[in-house]
Amino acid sequence: MIDVVGTLKRGARELIAHIDFPLLLITLAIMAVGLATVHSATFGGNERMLSQAGNMGVALVIMWFVSRLPPQKLMSFAIPLYVVGLLLLVAVFLFGIKVNGAKRWLSLGFTRIQPSEIMKIAMPLMLAWYFHKYEATLRARHFIVAALLLLVPFALIAKQPDLGTALLVGGAGFFVIFFAGLPWKVMLGLGAAGAAAAPLLWNMLHDYQRKRIMTLIDPTTDPLGAGYHIIQATIAIGSGGPFGKGYLNGTQTHLEFIPEKHTDFIFAVYSEEWGLLGNGLLVFLYTLLIGRGLMIAAAAPTKFSRLLAGAITLGFFTYAFINMGMVSGILPVVGVPLPFMSYGGTALVTLFLGIGILMSIQTHRMLVKK
Repeated sequence: MIDVVGTLKRGARELIAHIDFPLLLITLAIMAVGLATVHSATFGGNERMLSQAGNMGVALVIMWFVSRLPPQKLMSFAIPLYVVGLLLLVAVFLFGIKVNGAKRWLSLGFTRIQPSEIMKIAMPLMLAWYFHKYEATLRARHFIVAALLLLVPFALIAKQPDLGTALLVGGAGFFVIFFAGLPWKVMLGLGAAGAAAAPLLWNMLHDYQRKRIMTLIDPTTDPLGAGYHIIQATIAIGSGGPFGKGYLNGTQTHLEFIPEKHTDFIFAVYSEEWGLLGNGLLVFLYTLLIGRGLMIAAAAPTKFSRLLAGAITLGFFTYAFINMGMVSGILPVVGVPLPFMSYGGTALVTLFLGIGILMSIQTHRMLVKK
């Protein structure tokens, strides 16, 4: 006689075998906060909230599939994904579609894609593979090659121009190089060289990028133009006070003073409604997420897994830090969404690819040979 109950139990165990529940629960908590905030930011409407819930469903399925892939399989994707991403970035440079003054999209006829999103995963994957391959013979030249592998896509993305995504891709690549053993003397030298080259870099920026930096110093110089975003966001955050105005009661939000309130500036909406206490809870959730990711990285059995897990985890930190910083007025506005909270499908899928990779590294670690 067929043991139906036993079969169902085994099937259920197999279904969740590669899910890291601490990581999943933390991520779901942030997503729940984000979904509620999107609902408020769109004046209590259900259309965008339901659309975001659908995006989350798709992202969770992708996460589940990726979590089942062993790290060895992920390693085999490193070169093909990097090469495809690089070719697509070149295609964007040559044939891309210009939207709002930026050439970031590539038309495939039936849809449009943003190749820079691919590089958020392809970059740390490629560099982790590279340092794993040369782990036993690592020399200074390997760090130079890694820097070139990073700088080419960084420059192509910055040229679009998309400084926000370029910073995220550059950050993900830098974290791999740093964890691989980049000497502190080299980092200090690079920092000094960057400071010395600041005037040259300033001249290389686009006019709107220079204006954003100047507006950061004093937003009141252009209160209805470049400074508008920062001024309205900081008003919303400050008006939240210690405990906030309450859910659906944010005046800056519902009187439509906050721009891009369900995407890049969703943190201002959340801060106005939940105040300092709510912000503390959100920062705590992100700290738990980053802490869990670093624990997975520390326990990973191979150099590839350690570098990849560490870079993806600190990538989440970079996302959150840049977004909260620009909304709070301590960083220029660069168009980076708040991870797992901002409305949008493409960025959410990329983030959950990262979560799936972390789960793969954690749940397969006992099977990976050193």
